[in-house]
Amino acid sequence: MPRGWSKPWWRCANGSRRNPDGPGTASSAGKSLLVTGLCRLFARRGVNVAPFKAQNMSNNAAVVPGGGEIGRAQYVQALAARVMPRVEMNPVLLKPEGNLRSQVVVLGKPVGTLHAAAYQEAKARIWEDVTAALDRLRAEFDLVIIEGAGSPAEINLKARDISNMRVARHAGAPVLIVGDIDRGGVFAHLYGTYHLLEPEEQALVKGFVINKLRGDPSLLEPGLRDIERLTGVPVVGVVPWIREPGIAEEDSVALDRRRDDHGPFRGVDVAVVRLPRIANFDDFDPLEREPDVRVRYVEYPWQLGEPDLIVIPGTKATRDDLGWLRASGMAEAISARRAERTPVVGICGGFQMLGRTIDDPLGLEARPGLRKGWAGSIAGHGSPRAR
Repeated sequence: MPRGWSKPWWRCANGSRRNPDGPGTASSAGKSLLVTGLCRLFARRGVNVAPFKAQNMSNNAAVVPGGGEIGRAQYVQALAARVMPRVEMNPVLLKPEGNLRSQVVVLGKPVGTLHAAAYQEAKARIWEDVTAALDRLRAEFDLVIIEGAGSPAEINLKARDISNMRVARHAGAPVLIVGDIDRGGVFAHLYGTYHLLEPEEQALVKGFVINKLRGDPSLLEPGLRDIERLTGVPVVGVVPWIREPGIAEEDSVALDRRRDDHGPFRGVDVAVVRLPRIANFDDFDPLEREPDVRVRYVEYPWQLGEPDLIVIPGTKATRDDLGWLRASGMAEAISARRAERTPVVGICGGFQMLGRTIDDPLGLEARPGLRKGWAGSIAGHGSPRAR
């Protein structure tokens, strides 16, 4: 157990339970994993616990019982808490469709596609949905563990924050700030994040957590003492590096850290096309855990090589990503491998690409329109078959 967590720190002085909040110093610092672990820890202790993340930006989504989408990570956190996943656990889900626009899902239902500036304006209305969802969970559960989004110190966005310290203030929640030591500079990240908070926000911060430590924890001791001296906040947990946590990643930036070995391999070599708007890429996590399977994410034709299987994954923008496949040369490279009888599998949006046409008259994915699909469209090579 992380140091300092053996005590019931989630209880107030009057004995009532509080709802801890966990922002991080950056995206992919490990907040989702820690919340998942805490949900299971408290569930094992008999606490009626639930996860909550006000706003999640991810194309990795799951459908809860009864319908409605939430982030895949919050779905897994609910399972870890041994409760039924529900839309209140992630009231706002942003599903990126391009660099400047996202589909906005509120309480499980799409409400439209907004550009970044328009969404910032819409946050004032959405905040009411966020607080109502959190208040419902707090009324029903003994403990709600709140996960932040990115960093609470994004001072350019803080005035319209609906994810981090504003949520903590609304709940009166004690806050743990998580830092990723594997990236380097963790003490600067913790110090800088803390000192960019307002005084009333700093008062809520009860501890730091250092995540993804690969080395000897005893070497951290001088830094742990110094960061507490500089901020008045103790480091309450040092979490070791976990190679295969089994928790869904929310951000495709996580793919940058995946294996990039494109050389010979004696087992089954699976090439997954890394589409610009790839969705639900955690579908391939079970394959990555197989010792005789290598999963590679490929962006360029030269990376494709001679795999045993090519997978075109899901996407939030099927027509646009099909256009990228053609413009980048990946479509032609895949068709060349198909002509050599390499199997090609399409999943979700990738499956749609393999058809004759992709028709979106209502503009459910970006602008309305029709685009010719893959079947019969690549001259000079055999076309992949949808499987």
